[in-house]
Amino acid sequence: GPSNSEGAGKVSLLKKVPALKDGDFTLAECTAILLYLSRKYNTPDHWYPSDIQQRARVDEYLSWHHANIRASAPKTMWIKVLIPLFTGQPLPSEKLQEVMEGLSTSLKQFEERFLQDKAFIIGSEISLADLVAIVELMQPVGVGCDVFEDRPRLREWRRRVEDAVGKELFFQAHEMILNIKELSNIQIDPQLKEQLAPVLMKMLK
Repeated sequence: GPSNSEGAGKVSLLKKVPALKDGDFTLAECTAILLYLSRKYNTPDHWYPSDIQQRARVDEYLSWHHANIRASAPKTMWIKVLIPLFTGQPLPSEKLQEVMEGLSTSLKQFEERFLQDKAFIIGSEISLADLVAIVELMQPVGVGCDVFEDRPRLREWRRRVEDAVGKELFFQAHEMILNIKELSNIQIDPQLKEQLAPVLMKMLK
């Protein structure tokens, strides 16, 4: 999301997080960061395959993901926790229903077009595509919208991702998301509320 801090501006020209600083090199956008790290550190081939067609499948999913899963899943967190925290007012239930309907359509496409009957998105091994997908889909879970509950195929895919990453690391990585509701108990500076409330509301339009 956006950040107005001076430090963020030095790392990312877009003043957004996540951002990476590697020596004198800086980079924004999570997908670009993942691809950069996988290339720099020569990660195991299954994460971003050297086979040109398998790599293209990862790229295909990442391109689709941004305008579909990512366009809906994080909004559940904003609607249920973050916007009420900064505005002091809950959003109408219709807003969450609208987002969940859009997400449901994307999840149907995800299962039918990308996952199909495979263990992971591009085949028998986990890839960056699976990591990007799972992080987004854990956000609704963190605010009580379990997208896996009535979707056996999706639920089994999540289990395989957990096993491939390692359950301890998986839940450590998602600890903040799974405990996001605890933010509703913190006190926000009134001036910060005034500055961020309009920005957050605009993000849902």
